[in-house]
Amino acid sequence: MRIETIEDPEDVRVAPYRDIRERDLTGREGLFIAEGEVVLRSLLSAASLCRPRSVLIAANRVEALASLLGHLPPEVPIFVAGQAILDTVAGFPLHRGILALGEKPQIATVESILGRLEGDALVLAASGIGNHDNIGGLYRNAAAFGAAAVLTDERCGDPFYRKSIRVSVGAVLRVPGAAAPSLAALIDALEAARFEVIALSPSATEPLNALKRGGRRALLLGSEGPGLPDWAMARTRTVGIPMAGGFDSLNVAVTSALGLYQLTQPQA
Repeated sequence: MRIETIEDPEDVRVAPYRDIRERDLTGREGLFIAEGEVVLRSLLSAASLCRPRSVLIAANRVEALASLLGHLPPEVPIFVAGQAILDTVAGFPLHRGILALGEKPQIATVESILGRLEGDALVLAASGIGNHDNIGGLYRNAAAFGAAAVLTDERCGDPFYRKSIRVSVGAVLRVPGAAAPSLAALIDALEAARFEVIALSPSATEPLNALKRGGRRALLLGSEGPGLPDWAMARTRTVGIPMAGGFDSLNVAVTSALGLYQLTQPQA
């Protein structure tokens, strides 16, 4: 392992890790920050679509994580620092004590991802979901139920935002994703690739549990509150989840899990 000790928070070698929260907002030009052991394992797994650039870790974590760090390519440095220096670099108390700098996968288009899918396939599609927790939840659910991709429109949040990656428990690094320039363009691309677009809406009359698995399917979700526009639901097959107690909707990540489960489980 290529271990390098950091004794000064101003060391240029750890400049990409400095003031993480502010950099989250301004972007990292094709790079991202992975936080925590679980996400680092995803980054270093064979299924990862991303490459590590470096790791920054608290000195007291090195021994326990030696077997994991041993999977790093020899050219990737492991920067080791005391907790106080680590916190100063990050700009906040870093309780997990593990950060990694990674390279985003090459930018793909919705059309290029769909073009690689043959036969039956299931993808998760989303519009207007800006909350980073929800974006991370969508990717986590897509990975859990074997969806082939997560496709979004231009109004969705960046899946490579640090919190999205953390909430997804690293699924963002493994599930292919792409953004269309608009919801209309997203639906056009799905239909052109012979996907049945199934929109989830509280106003739907067809229940979710009427759906059977199989075929080329895209499960489409809108933002909490406004939901999907009427014109989009008019273009798609719309289904809903019946609820009690006067409630008409669920958190979008929960809804995606229910929809993906319905579309992936064998029918009794």
